[in-house]
Amino acid sequence: MIALSDPWRLGADALAVVVLVFALYFPRHRRRDMVLAILGVNVGVVAVSLVLLRADATAGLGLGLFGVLSIIRLRSLELDQEEVAYYFSAIALGLLGGVRVTPDWVAPALMVAILTVLFVGDHPRLFASYRSQHVTLDAAIADHAEIRRRLEALLGGTVVRMKVKRLDLVDDTTTVDVRFRIDEHRRPGAEQRHVAGPST
Repeated sequence: MIALSDPWRLGADALAVVVLVFALYFPRHRRRDMVLAILGVNVGVVAVSLVLLRADATAGLGLGLFGVLSIIRLRSLELDQEEVAYYFSAIALGLLGGVRVTPDWVAPALMVAILTVLFVGDHPRLFASYRSQHVTLDAAIADHAEIRRRLEALLGGTVVRMKVKRLDLVDDTTTVDVRFRIDEHRRPGAEQRHVAGPST
């Protein structure tokens, strides 16, 4: 039997996951297949939570089931770190929507907290000039200073961290995991705009 507090909690979860998907995730990342994945895992977690609460099952069994399902899902498709955050947030929202928490205001408050963290942490203006990228240079270079110079010239920014992932002497390539900050004055075309100045 569904308690009087359940519809409110389920409604809060439905509203939260709609905001999560259609107001935060999709406008920022534009990945259509993840919309279905996030909505599906949220509804699934809510459904399983409600069933487990009313069946002869322990909380450990339920959480173990969610963990297994999450690992299977994450191993089946390559996800960015941002998408992993959205995916697990959908699971957390589903648990809050399906599990009874007292007092009744705690679950909606935690849902709001999750959405707030995602809104701020994944905001386009937060560290907007910083980027992360895997780059393969068309030369086998062992000198890190030379790698840095090439990367900064190529990316138009300042390298703040880099790690050589592969130095291939046969194919004459260097693969680097690089974190860099974009410098506006070093972007392609910036110098031309500065020299040209306003037209008269």
